[in-house]
Amino acid sequence: MTQRDYRMDPMPVYPLRFAPICQYRPWGGRRLADLLSAPLPGDDPIGEAWLLSDREDHASLVANGPLEGRTLGQLLQQWPGPMLGKLAGRFQRFPLLLKFLDARTTLSVQVHPSDQQKAYLPPGESGKTEAWVVLEAGPERIVYAGLKPGTTSADLRQAITDRKVADQLASFKPKAGDGIFIPAGTVHSLGDLVVFEVQENSDVTFRLDDWGRVDPKTGQGRPLQVEQALACIDFEHGPSGPVVPVVETAQGELRERIFLCEHFGLWRIHGASPFQVGAAGTPRVLVCIAGDGRLERDGVVYAIGKGDVLLLPAALGVCSCSSPGTITLLELSLPEGA
Repeated sequence: MTQRDYRMDPMPVYPLRFAPICQYRPWGGRRLADLLSAPLPGDDPIGEAWLLSDREDHASLVANGPLEGRTLGQLLQQWPGPMLGKLAGRFQRFPLLLKFLDARTTLSVQVHPSDQQKAYLPPGESGKTEAWVVLEAGPERIVYAGLKPGTTSADLRQAITDRKVADQLASFKPKAGDGIFIPAGTVHSLGDLVVFEVQENSDVTFRLDDWGRVDPKTGQGRPLQVEQALACIDFEHGPSGPVVPVVETAQGELRERIFLCEHFGLWRIHGASPFQVGAAGTPRVLVCIAGDGRLERDGVVYAIGKGDVLLLPAALGVCSCSSPGTITLLELSLPEGA
């Protein structure tokens, strides 16, 4: 008997729901309990919930339907065509990593390398451009994004020595709904915020400063990577502020384009009456951040609620979405450029 080639089996095509992967972080809190349908584990501060991850150390699992229990990576390997459509063959793994963050206290001051800075990327890793959508803003809310104009490497190095890094950082107080774009090479941090994060599928972070924090689990401070961070900073990039969304549709539903770059696209959609989501021939990801509703495709109905993340395989195409009240979705696209 020959060994069966499972790649020849037809893929069951439907919206794929994925289970979140909660991560302890010393700067985290417990506010993600208000976003996720499943309870948070334990009593520790949870800083991140990885919503869609194709990484060996944290592999997202399908949580619904006939493909339940499969990892995202397994689906891409077995059915690249139905999953990715015209993008099949472009990626060794799913190119985006999606998260909810609860920064109860301020994250470390950090920077990520770009795709071009190969000397600072471990084998198989990409650079890390990312973006945030603010979901909840507390009274001490803060975003640090970029350096103050004229700041040099020497200035920043001295500020690290003097433990006055914040003096060199541009900052602002965001509000719920703001979108913030963080290109690779941008020094950044945030605090007292709950945000959705989309990023390149990379886990490379270099810390400049961690505010003197001691991790209660280890009794020690977290390591810094000052030299690598300084080498990866784009000192020509000035301060970053909230982006201005582009309204694409305002009749029936409000559809705003918040980010569209070479690494990802992100739209926010708010409405009730039937509207379209997804795209023909390419995958899309939906993240429900408020309300609940249903997706419909070829007469089959799929529920979607607050905190759910659904991957629409390319073979599924366009779906109709509606809500008995109102629903707010983030819809994400993959890079399509050469």
